[in-house]
Amino acid sequence: MNPTVQRYTQIVLLCIGAVVTAIAVVLVAGCHHNDSQIDANKGTVIADVVSADALHAAVNLQTPDGQIYSPRLGLLYPTELAVGDRISVDYDITNPDLARPTGRDWKLSLTPALSIAVIGWLAVIVLMLLVAEVSRRLRLRRPPASG
Repeated sequence: MNPTVQRYTQIVLLCIGAVVTAIAVVLVAGCHHNDSQIDANKGTVIADVVSADALHAAVNLQTPDGQIYSPRLGLLYPTELAVGDRISVDYDITNPDLARPTGRDWKLSLTPALSIAVIGWLAVIVLMLLVAEVSRRLRLRRPPASG
């Protein structure tokens, strides 16, 4: 493999690793931002879980003014919830679409974010080593230049 092609390939792989890291950071920052909004205008109510799976939970919550809301995108941090559960929910009273189970916060996003970053960088490292090895083997195959 041409050394220039190898270098550009490795630079692209490093850029991919940087993008994956940025995604992980944005994930945590977004969760922190949402929690800050909830904490700034917090209301707490009991809600009924109407659907739940590993990544999404929909609830119906009734605000003190009698309005019934179902957050459009479901709850933040929806793990370990089951249909029929009655749970305490913190929500932003100015935006009831922003809701989370009471007691859960942005720190729960650290594990998935770190997992994304670690797996991404492991893939980048493996691919960089593979590119280096292919390049090395191709260089060994070439006959020496006679001069």
